[in-house]
Amino acid sequence: MAKSNIKKRKASSREEVVHSDSEDDFQTGLLNGAINNEDEESDEENHSSSEDEEADEFPEVAAASDEEEIDSDEVPSSSEEAGEKSGDDDEEEDEKDEEEDAEVDEYGRKTVLDSAGNLRYIYPEVDTGYASDDSDREEMNTIGNIDLSLYDEYPHVGYDINGKKIMRPAKGKALDALLDTIEVPKGWTGMLDKNTGGDLQLTREELEILRKIQMDEVPVDGYDPYTPTIEWFTSKTEIMPLSAAPEPKRRFVPSKHEAKRVMKIVRAIREGRIVPNKPKEPEKPAFYDIWANEVPREDHIMHIPAPKLPPPTHDESYNPPEEYLPTEEEKKEWEENDSEDRAKDYLPRKYNALRLVPGYDKFINERFERCLDLYLAPRVRRNKLNIDPESLLPKLPSPQDLRPFPTTTATIYKGHQGRVRTLNVDPTGVWLATGGDDGTVRVWEILTGREVWKVKLSEDETVNCVKWRPTKESAILAAAVGDDLYFLVPPIFDPETEIESKRLLDHGFGTAANVQQDPTKKTPPGKWSKPMDKLVEQGVPVMVTVKMTIKHIAWHRRGDYVATTSPEGQNRAVAIHMLSKHTSQSPFRKSKGIIQRAEFHPFRPILFVATQRYVRSYDLAKQELIRTLQPGARWISSFDVHSGGDNIIVGSYDKRLLWHDLELSTKPYRTLRYHEKAIRAVKYHQGGLPLFVSASDDGTIQVFHGKVFADMMENPLIVPLKILKGHKVTQALGVLDVDWHPRECWLFSAGADGTARLWN
Repeated sequence: MAKSNIKKRKASSREEVVHSDSEDDFQTGLLNGAINNEDEESDEENHSSSEDEEADEFPEVAAASDEEEIDSDEVPSSSEEAGEKSGDDDEEEDEKDEEEDAEVDEYGRKTVLDSAGNLRYIYPEVDTGYASDDSDREEMNTIGNIDLSLYDEYPHVGYDINGKKIMRPAKGKALDALLDTIEVPKGWTGMLDKNTGGDLQLTREELEILRKIQMDEVPVDGYDPYTPTIEWFTSKTEIMPLSAAPEPKRRFVPSKHEAKRVMKIVRAIREGRIVPNKPKEPEKPAFYDIWANEVPREDHIMHIPAPKLPPPTHDESYNPPEEYLPTEEEKKEWEENDSEDRAKDYLPRKYNALRLVPGYDKFINERFERCLDLYLAPRVRRNKLNIDPESLLPKLPSPQDLRPFPTTTATIYKGHQGRVRTLNVDPTGVWLATGGDDGTVRVWEILTGREVWKVKLSEDETVNCVKWRPTKESAILAAAVGDDLYFLVPPIFDPETEIESKRLLDHGFGTAANVQQDPTKKTPPGKWSKPMDKLVEQGVPVMVTVKMTIKHIAWHRRGDYVATTSPEGQNRAVAIHMLSKHTSQSPFRKSKGIIQRAEFHPFRPILFVATQRYVRSYDLAKQELIRTLQPGARWISSFDVHSGGDNIIVGSYDKRLLWHDLELSTKPYRTLRYHEKAIRAVKYHQGGLPLFVSASDDGTIQVFHGKVFADMMENPLIVPLKILKGHKVTQALGVLDVDWHPRECWLFSAGADGTARLWN
């Protein structure tokens, strides 16, 4: 009762409120109240949780108690339960009031009395804020080295740093029992196969390998980790020097024993028993008898024994019968014959006694021949192939079966003074244009051989090249004289063709006048202009001047572009001129070698450029190098492209004609050496006939049959057909240029003898 009264008085005193006029105290009271409420809530939670955990272990109930009936007087009413609960709450509030009423010392601690009457310090809790929140920190048991078996009867296992109970972790007996009831299939890993998407099943061997890898063992079967160690190196450690004692005196005193040995050697040298620096005798060559260790073998068809000497005959005897002795005529005949023509190397002779037989004068020769027989004798039989060498050569068709091809001279075109350097047939196949050392360009009628037009372009320069524009709607002839390129319109065609040709040439002047030249760019390689009035009246409306001598002209298949080659031009050796705009450009910034000739591909935007040793092909659309051909010639003189575009023939000054298959290799497919001097010109027939020719300084023209098959697996067929002779060699120069008729198998040639010839 006294205890309950004390509690009631304390509860009533708690209801009194002390008012303060200080605002700071009010705020402090609110703050402290908030912190205390949190502590009360946490204590209540811990208390309730501990009660719940303690309630998990139910007390044992006697069996008889179930049968007894519960009296109504023993059942507590709701008011009593509420009174008990309120009484417990009052006790807790009294304890908290006592803690709040306790005095605070200089260290911020509150001093209260525990249940035993001893002093107990209560430290204020510190609000560290969110930055140092350690809510995720693990609870640490602070009971020290106390045996945990003492806590087996309690639901907790110790206390943390704040004095709160650390509850015992839940045991996994129920979870283990559940897992034991689940059947796990063999090889189950819980992983997915990335290839099939199903469960990854492993065999017993694979699981064993994984176990060994996990245990840091070698997964190879039969590996013994306890093999005996192999002593590769000695286990003894040698310490140098072996002795640290000082060197004895005898090490520095000359040895008497060595002096005696030296004197012994000196005495032997003086007596001549030892010869110093004695020259070595030349080693005698060792001779070996290859048949010395021959072991008898069984007879075999592939084994050949050493040849044996034939047994002696009667005429080799020192006392042969009379019928074996030669007569005087036979002796005379044997002596007159050569040694190779004699049947025997000796003459039989008769002696009365063996002691009278002289030495054989050819004994050394016979021994030498015998050694040669043994040395050169075959030891193993070989099967020799009996093949006719002629059958190994490819069977070429007869030239009579490959007709038509030119064989004889049909027409000779005379009129030039000096060499005829160049010629070309117009696309219609009616007119032939030639140019020579006299600086004139002449046009001939092919069938009659009559000169129909002539113009003199220079007094001291040579016409190096003439080419017709490869289109039939116009009649324009390009001629290279020195460093000038002239475009000619011969007045031998119908008026409509002449007007159209002049219109094409004059149209570029108006286009070029409208184009403003960029001063930052380099000057173009060619300057377009009109020649003198005299040449304009004769049919030369346009000319292009470059800085170097033009040696070759090549037209594009459409007739709007023309490429000129000047070997002395270095980086501007090749210039491409556009007829419709009167512009010129150099496609290369830097030339690789001395450029000899340039040709356009028959139907692709490809430009072939030949230097002294190589032929390079460039893609004009992509502006890149396609391939580099290596003919292997010392100096390329000319080349031509097949109408199919996949084959090239190259002529060189070192007398070689080379056929290149562009799809096969960069090296020549076939090399032909039929000329005795330098090759000046080569040409394919562009009209569909499988013919090509080569012209040389030896005054001959070689005609070949060259058929290219549509099947890429079949190589071209090359057959020599005819050697044409008719041009005279003048000042070591023979045939300088050749060209084919556009349709017929007619061949035109220009020679150093001042004539041009038609071969059919």
